[in-house]
Amino acid sequence: MQTLYHLWLSPYCRKVRIVLHEKKIDFDLKVEKVWERRQDFLALNPAGDVPVLVEAGGTALSGSDVISEFLDEIHPEPPLLGRHPLERAEVRRLIGWFDRKFNAEVTEKLIGEKVMKRFLGLGAPDSKAIRAGHANIHTHLDYVSYLIERRKWLSGNEMTLADITAAAHFSAIDYLGDVPWDEHPGAKDWYARIKSRPSFRAILGDHIPGVPPSKHYADLDF
Repeated sequence: MQTLYHLWLSPYCRKVRIVLHEKKIDFDLKVEKVWERRQDFLALNPAGDVPVLVEAGGTALSGSDVISEFLDEIHPEPPLLGRHPLERAEVRRLIGWFDRKFNAEVTEKLIGEKVMKRFLGLGAPDSKAIRAGHANIHTHLDYVSYLIERRKWLSGNEMTLADITAAAHFSAIDYLGDVPWDEHPGAKDWYARIKSRPSFRAILGDHIPGVPPSKHYADLDF
């Protein structure tokens, strides 16, 4: 059986977890406290970050995009990268949007400041960064609403890795209760659809020691 090394609120790890469940692949889940710099873990991934997926034979894959595309190749149903080149290009564009732009403008400013600083011992949260994250998230929710007005899912008519990536980031922020869903009904409806999928159940069951989830986090009806 495969083993996934992860951190609870890492959207990159959440992405891979959802992909594994969408593909109906059984796997073991292990929390890796990357700040401890364990030598056995560094032997799997010298970069020292998660996610890392270890195959049954011992081969280790690192990075959410690498793992997700690998899984989509060897388990082609359901196809999560799109069925045609233009579809795959749009999926990858949106993955980049959320994994780079959203992460820098929102995830790092909220999860990074409110949670990761505590674990890493980097001092008190930066209130200016947190305010910026709260302001920036509206732009991204507006963009999700814009896309959903024109498409069934973010990249087209089928749910893809673009939706999974976006939902992974939003779910981490939503754990803290920091997503203003009621101000963005289009994005809220999209998230409700993906949140209700069986592949999301384990994500909604997360409970981080010392950091309880928001009251509505696991509520499918918000």
